Amino acid sequence: MLRTFLAAGILVSAAAFLAAAVTADDISARAKKLHFSSIVVDTHDDTTQRFRDGKFDLGPRNAAGSIDIPRMREGNLSAIFFSIWIPSKITGPEAVDRALVQIDAVREQVRKHPNDLVLATTAAEIREARKQGKIATLMGVEGGHMINSDLGVLRSYAALGVRYMTLTHSGNDEWADSSTDKAVHNGLTDFGKEVVREMNRLGMMVDISHVSDKTFYDALEVSKAPLIASHSSCRAICDAPRNMTDQMMKDLAAKGGVVQINYHIGFLSQEFRNAERANPELNKAIGLEVTKRCGENEGCQLIEGDRLTREYVEQGKFPRVDYTKIIEHIDHAVKVAGIDHVGLGSDFDGANMPYGMEDASKLPRITEALLQKGYSEGDVKKILGENTLRLMTDVERVSGELSALPQK
Repeated sequence: MLRTFLAAGILVSAAAFLAAAVTADDISARAKKLHFSSIVVDTHDDTTQRFRDGKFDLGPRNAAGSIDIPRMREGNLSAIFFSIWIPSKITGPEAVDRALVQIDAVREQVRKHPNDLVLATTAAEIREARKQGKIATLMGVEGGHMINSDLGVLRSYAALGVRYMTLTHSGNDEWADSSTDKAVHNGLTDFGKEVVREMNRLGMMVDISHVSDKTFYDALEVSKAPLIASHSSCRAICDAPRNMTDQMMKDLAAKGGVVQINYHIGFLSQEFRNAERANPELNKAIGLEVTKRCGENEGCQLIEGDRLTREYVEQGKFPRVDYTKIIEHIDHAVKVAGIDHVGLGSDFDGANMPYGMEDASKLPRITEALLQKGYSEGDVKKILGENTLRLMTDVERVSGELSALPQK
């Protein structure tokens, strides 16, 4: 937008503004070229919940939600980790059974769309998918309660293609403390440490999003491979226990890990978080309406929760949060942890998205915003996906080294 400014009695010329506009256009063209020549990896999407009723299909463009093949193509989302998620309150054999159903549902989407999707488990397979013009499809189990305290179940998930596990979800499990529950284990139990070691051997990334600070440091100490925070943001900007402190990000980076910035407005904006705390009745009302619309359909609940929150923003009940907050968190994380240790973990289809980042088609805006902030093209590529691919390669290397050791 051209504006007229008067400084020291001198009218800034229209020519100066025209030059600025040309520069902005140049950045936009450059951003598009860079974005679509990069491998873009998103390490956390909850779209899996929408597969469960058998009606949702990734193939056609959908009016609701954030993820489908057309919009992934439009945003050059090259590799996506579909979350295998069960509420923390569901435990035991039922949690395992429901996780297996979701794993099968992801694999079925790949089977149905072989021209667009390919199942991937390694960094090399993601790069090969890119060469083939396909979207690499990966999986992460979101919550250690889904292994039912059984390393055999963990091994089964790995064999089916799961490449990370979040040690906890919103509640503690039998062997690890969550960031949003009352601590009962003082971090990881002895069995929890065995889980981390076995994940290292299997080549599964140890995901510390959702875990308590003590669980994080226990996992960091035990793991021989770098850790991933699959969908966490910066606590210094938004004081949510799900976000990482500056020291945690530094320590994660020191061992080669990557923090993947989460797009959920409640983790991006302190203003939004304060409004939620000040008006708990609003979230209660949203929850009641979601239940009315969706019943027990968890996929519907996630989509409608986002839709209703946005309606409340439009009504002035909650503050508006724009996608530029994502850039603020990325920039802060880079300054704290370093350019090699930051990536993207959107939480699409599982959280409340900021304005301007409603779905995967909007991802090029991140590239453009980073270029405008002065990031080099090489550094933007790192954030978009190369850091995640490097992390995966490191985890795979450690797995190979551990598997080669003689068994005790």
